[in-house]
Amino acid sequence: MTIIASLLRAADLPDSPTARLDAELLLAAALGKSRSFLHTWPERIVPSEAALIFAEYLQRRRSGEPVAYILGQQGFWKLDLEVAPHTLIPRPDTELLVETALELAPATPAKVLDLGTGSGAIALALASERPAWQVTAVDRILEAVALAERNRQRLHLNNVTVLSSHWFSALKDHRYTLIISNPPYIACADPHLVAGDVRFEPASALVAGTDGLDDLRLIIAQAPGHLEAGGWLMLEHGYDQADAVRDLLLTQGFEEVHSRKDLGDHERISLGRLPC
Repeated sequence: MTIIASLLRAADLPDSPTARLDAELLLAAALGKSRSFLHTWPERIVPSEAALIFAEYLQRRRSGEPVAYILGQQGFWKLDLEVAPHTLIPRPDTELLVETALELAPATPAKVLDLGTGSGAIALALASERPAWQVTAVDRILEAVALAERNRQRLHLNNVTVLSSHWFSALKDHRYTLIISNPPYIACADPHLVAGDVRFEPASALVAGTDGLDDLRLIIAQAPGHLEAGGWLMLEHGYDQADAVRDLLLTQGFEEVHSRKDLGDHERISLGRLPC
C-alpha cells in the first residue's frame, strides 16, 4: 500500500521550478481531490486505481506534455477553463491584457472583440468582470470555437458570442469599442518552438512568419476599419517586439501608443487609440 507522501517523493519529474507543483496537481487529479487534501492527509493510502492513473500522468509529464493538457484544464484570471491541444494554454502574462482593458475601457455598455480567442480566456475574463459589455470572440480553428463555446456555456456568460472567423474576415463592417488579441508572434525559426511545453502547443497559435509579426501587421492594418472613434486596440507580442509593434500602430494613425510590462519586466503588450 502506498501513501500520498511517498508517492509524491517518488514522482521523479524532471528538475524544474514547478516539478513539485506538477506532481501535486497530477496526484490530486488522480484522486479527485484538491491539493490541500494532499497536505492535510499526507499519510492517506492511495487506492490502486488512482495510483495507476497518477503513474500514467507522470509518464506523460516526463515526456514534456504540459500539465494543462494532461488534466484538460487551466486557471486564468478568476476562471477555470477547459483546454485542449488545438488551443494555446492561457498564461499569467496574458492577464496583463485583461487588466489593461478593464482599466482603460469604462464599465458602461461597450462592444468588445477578442481576436484569436482560443479557449476563450480573454473574452470570458472580460465578460465576467463587465456584465454590461457585449463581447465577441472569434477564432479560425473550428475546434477552438467549439472549446470556447463550451467554456462560455459552463461559465454561464451570456454576454459573449463565439464565432468562426479568420481575424476580421466574418465581421463585415461591425465596429467595436475595444479590440484585443493575443495573436501568434513567434518567428518560424525560433528555437523555443522545439523546447519545453511549447512543443505540444499548436503551431497555428504560435508562429507568424519569418519575424513573428505577420499577424500583428494584419491586425493593426485592418483594425481601424472595425474600431469606433476613440476605440482601443490592445495586443500581446514577444518580449523583443514592442518597438516594432509601436511603430506599426503609429504608422496606422493610432494615438496614445505605448507598451506595458509583464511579470518578468518585459514589454509584453502594446496598445493605441483610434483618433476621435
